[in-house]
This record gives sequence, C-alpha cells and structure tokens, in this order.
Amino acid sequence: MIIPTSSFTSSHRVHPHRLSLSRFTLFSLSQVIVSICILFGVTSVRANAEDEFNPTLEVGVVQQFGKKPTDTLILKAKPDDHLILRFQSPEGEKVLHTLSVVLKMEMQPLPEPFVDERIILSSHRSYETADEEAQKWREMGIEVELAQPDLWQVWAKRSVYNTPLLRRWLLESLKAQGHQKVRLETQVLKQQRIPYWVLGGYRYNRHELQVSASQDMIEVHKSSKDPTPMTYGGSLELQPDAYGTHSLVNHVPLETYLRGVVPHEMGAWPPDASIEAQAILSRTYALRNLRRFEADNYEICANTDCQVYKGLTEVYPSTDRAIAVTEGLVLTYNNELADAVYFSSSGGVTANFHDIWNGPERSYLRSVVDSPGQVWDLSANSLASEQNFRRFMSLQKGFNEEGWVDFRWREATSLKAMTAHLKYYLERKYNIKPDFKTIKQVKVTQRSPSGRVLQMEVQTDKETIKIEKDEIQNAFWPPISTLFYVDPIYDQDKKLDGYVFVGGGFGHGVGLSQTGSYKLSELGWSSERILKFYFPGTELKRLSESIIFW
Repeated sequence: MIIPTSSFTSSHRVHPHRLSLSRFTLFSLSQVIVSICILFGVTSVRANAEDEFNPTLEVGVVQQFGKKPTDTLILKAKPDDHLILRFQSPEGEKVLHTLSVVLKMEMQPLPEPFVDERIILSSHRSYETADEEAQKWREMGIEVELAQPDLWQVWAKRSVYNTPLLRRWLLESLKAQGHQKVRLETQVLKQQRIPYWVLGGYRYNRHELQVSASQDMIEVHKSSKDPTPMTYGGSLELQPDAYGTHSLVNHVPLETYLRGVVPHEMGAWPPDASIEAQAILSRTYALRNLRRFEADNYEICANTDCQVYKGLTEVYPSTDRAIAVTEGLVLTYNNELADAVYFSSSGGVTANFHDIWNGPERSYLRSVVDSPGQVWDLSANSLASEQNFRRFMSLQKGFNEEGWVDFRWREATSLKAMTAHLKYYLERKYNIKPDFKTIKQVKVTQRSPSGRVLQMEVQTDKETIKIEKDEIQNAFWPPISTLFYVDPIYDQDKKLDGYVFVGGGFGHGVGLSQTGSYKLSELGWSSERILKFYFPGTELKRLSESIIFW
C-alpha cells in the first residue's frame, strides 16, 4: 500500500564527527530529561538530540546484501506509522510513503563486459593487524585501503591504481622486491547486481535508497519467515559497497546505538558497575573505530568484528540506566580515546596488546592477573616458561572468573580434522590450494610472558608452516583463545592420532574481561575502578573538543 503524498523536503545526509565534535551544541535541557528518566525508571534514552554527546553513527547492519541471489529484506513501519522512501529519479529526488517495502536483488546484463580488479597486499584475521600492515605499505610509498570481503584485507587503493597498466606495474614491482604473496584478483563481469522493489504497481531499480519513519523506528526482516526481525532506531540507507554487493546502513545517534550494544555485549543482569563499565567502553570503542569501513562508505559494523548491535530489538531498564548515567563518558589515555577493547573471559590473566596483534604500543593494554588478590606474581614467574604456564593452568581458585565454564577448557581433535581445517585456513588467507597431505607434528615454539601462544610450528609432509598470534585461532578449530598448551594423542599402535588443546578464557584476552568485571562489581568496585584495573594508567573524561579520537 502506498500512502499518497503531495510533497516532502529532501533529506540531507550529514557526517557529524569524522574528526571533531565541535559543531554540536550541548542542550542542558536534555540532561535534565535524562535525570528525570533515571529517577522515575523510564527506559527510553534520548534518541534524536544531536549534541556533542550524541553524534550520528553509520552502522552497517546488513553487509554484502545480494551476495546470494535469494537475498531479501523486508522493511516495515511500526503500528500507527509509515515509511518514507527517498531515491533519485531522472526528474530529481522522488519520495514515496508506504507501510512496508520488500527489497530484492536481480542480476542485470551490463552493456559491455567490465573488468573488476584489485591488488590484495595481505589478508588478516583482525582489523588491528591489518591496520598495522597497511601502515607498513604506506611507509613504502604505496597508497592503500582496508576492506573486509571475508577476512580483513589490505588493498592497493583502487582510486590510485585505477588502470590495468598501473596495477600490473605495481604487482611486478612488489614481486621483484620479494613480496610473493601479493596477488591480483580479476573478475570479468557481464552482469551487475541491482536492488529493486515494487510499490503501487511500479518497479523501481536503484542502487541507493533512503528509508525513514516519523517515529524513528524501522523493522527489518531478512525473509517473510524471519523469526528474529530487528528494530532499528534512526533511519536506514541501502547503498553500494566495495564488493559489487550492497550494505544496509543504520544512521543512528550514538546513545541510541549503545542501547542496542550494551545488553548484547554485557547482558542486562550483571551488577550495575560492570554494565556501566561496558557502556563507557562501547561508547569509546565506537568513536575510536569510525574508519573501519571507509571502503564501503560507512563507519562500523554490527557484529563481533566491531561490537554486537541489535538496534532496539531488545532493550532493558538496567542497560538503559547504565548508558544514561555514563552519558558522554569515555576512556582516555594522554587525552586520546583509549583502544577500548574487551572480551568474554581471560582464563586468569589478560594479554598484552602485542601478544595478539601487531601495531604501536598501547602501554595501558598490558597483562594483569585477573584476580582481586595475589594468586600469581607475573614478574617473578613469567608464563613464557612452559613449566610455569602449565602450573598456572592447573590453578582453579582465587580468580575473578572462578567457576565459569570457559575459565578452563579442554578440547581434543584428530589429525585428519586439523589437516582439513589448516588447509581451509591457508586457502582462505592466500587463495592458493595447499599441496600437503597431512600434518606430521604441531608444537608451540614461542609464548608471551602472559602465557599467550605467540607462534606455532606445523610440520607437514611437504613443509614447515609458522603461524602467529591471533591467526592461530583461525588455523586450528579447538582453541577459543591463545591461552593454551597442546599434548599429542596416540592411537593403540602408538601412532600420532591428534592433539588435545588445554586452555583458558574465551576471546582475544586484551583489555577488559566481561566475566571478570562481574566479580569485581559484586565485590563493590565502581565502574571507574574496574576500568583502571583492566586499563592501567587510563582516566575517564567527558567528551569534549580537546579529546583526540585517534
């Protein structure tokens, strides 16, 4: 059903704070409103005021839409509301009002074949290491961009190396310098993906579509039978990405965005201080990481490659309250937004930044024993020692995560399964089929003072492969962290049959342990004290023009 309209003012897309918050004005009235909400237990947090505490973010809530020919998105207004669709037509901007719209994708022939090429300089499990690798290429005089078609990749910047001749010259130059894993990815395209929708008997084919609603709430279903539709505050925009597909981007105020992050990252049931710590970290993390998806023309994603974000689908009084009482607070180091990373559980000791990723030192991201007491002295008993590490892993008591399911874990896997998983990892990373048949031996060759595995060596029937840091979690299935040791498993004929991974914690281990923060909250620690424990040397500050984002 199309709701007729006579006219509508055109929208203006803004980027509220790429480098600064200076153009936002603080409305003191909004602070009073938030205080009243807390006092009376009102669960909605201010959604529309764009002040210096509440810039609008661009969140990719559906990535690579159209990758599958059956991809469908159904957008619906809430009861007693309607959607406003804006898109370009030959006559200028066109505006339609409707209760819902179904977006589909169709392959349409191109007038002539198009060669789509990019030079892939490297592939990585994490953005942090990809970003550091990108800086190394820049120092060599090569302009680059980061993308995430699957793994994080560093590309030679497409707008600079924009001809076949330039791309091949760069490729040959780099290979001559010894960069043999650099590759040129080429596709000859005879078709292109075109999103379309049908309203009022008319079919509209457009690469871009803006969707809003007067109540600033839109339901998104991924099919007509989607059991878990999402509800997003703010507005939505369908737009092309860097891979020939499209993204659905949510334009949402920061504080509204946090309502969809905090309950899904921390939960709504922990003690108040741990939820408040999560709210501060999520706010800081979002503002520091707005460059992640520049190649796709939005800022951050909605999954674990950024922060889990589910819009206003599930919101809770406890998390809304934590967001409100910490409004505008961020974690800083030397007046710069801290790298506010966090994870599920540490296994008893957090990791140094360089235990997991490459990049500039963050002195506040260093190993701490995850306990309010003195259960282990890292300075006297380094966990780089295999003997010390195994002794540490035998400890069960006195830690913040004591009794939690992922505090200690043990997983066995066969040699056949390990070989298959390693082959998949190498093919995915380098786009080359490995030619070995089986793994002959696996061993830890380097461990950090916090106990994290820094390097593993895999002996196959063809070659020896070295795998480092967080890449280890992609190369092997069992480890859910890099805090582990391995022991061989032999069959009845005393032939190597597999390995058992014995470890602790879940996630990268850098920064705040969400599980550990529960315990500290129960002990009466404030959110500020919890953050100072996991991020030594940092301080809380209210957002202002003086704070450096990155």
